[in-house]
Amino acid sequence: MNASKILQQLMQQAGGQSGNKSSGGVDVKGMLEGLSRQLGGGSSGQGSAADSGLNLDMKSLLGGGALGLLVGSKRGRKLGGKALKYGAVAAVGMLAWKAWQNSQGAKGAAGQSAGSSAEGKPVEALEGEYQERRSLELLQAMIMAARADGHIDAQERELLAQQIDALGADDELHRWVERQLTAPLDAEALARQADSPQAAREMYLISVAVVDEQNPMERAWLDQLATALKLQPELTAELERQARQAG
Repeated sequence: MNASKILQQLMQQAGGQSGNKSSGGVDVKGMLEGLSRQLGGGSSGQGSAADSGLNLDMKSLLGGGALGLLVGSKRGRKLGGKALKYGAVAAVGMLAWKAWQNSQGAKGAAGQSAGSSAEGKPVEALEGEYQERRSLELLQAMIMAARADGHIDAQERELLAQQIDALGADDELHRWVERQLTAPLDAEALARQADSPQAAREMYLISVAVVDEQNPMERAWLDQLATALKLQPELTAELERQARQAG
């Protein structure tokens, strides 16, 4: 599979959304409207993505669209606002590490550099098969979190799979994504995929980035996942704080 390639592209897309336009970010609403036009869903009165000045290629549009679908328009959230914490997705590994350090305090985290053997490396520092495995864990966590309120219907599942394919997913990853979109929501099974304490922290943080913490069903999913991952309350609180601050 080539999960690491897909996750990296999603993280790069998220990095483009975490800033404002003046700092190099891209207007999320414009991106998703451009995606809709590219897929034939826009109204005839709308111009092309080039006409609107977005200057985005198809791959960029699809990357933003995939992130958007993981949130879903049915929730009535503002695009580019509270819908998805883009900054948290873009820097999930380092933010999760920082959250752990903060939760431990100066004494508990003293001498622990990012990627210490006992804790595991941040996803950004992994290579080869280790990066591939972590990428699968994080993609699975994102998909499960997005499904926590039951909003992804059959049509949205198909579109999301198509968009991930457009980012370059191979056949094996395509089949894996389709299974994740229909598999039972099982926090214990998801938690068993974590290969290190750092992986567990990243899986929780990226889940927080996708969900609406005020939605009871999604809040319940986060609580179940934290318990399954055996994360302490002070750590989960710090992970959530880091995700919110990253925006």
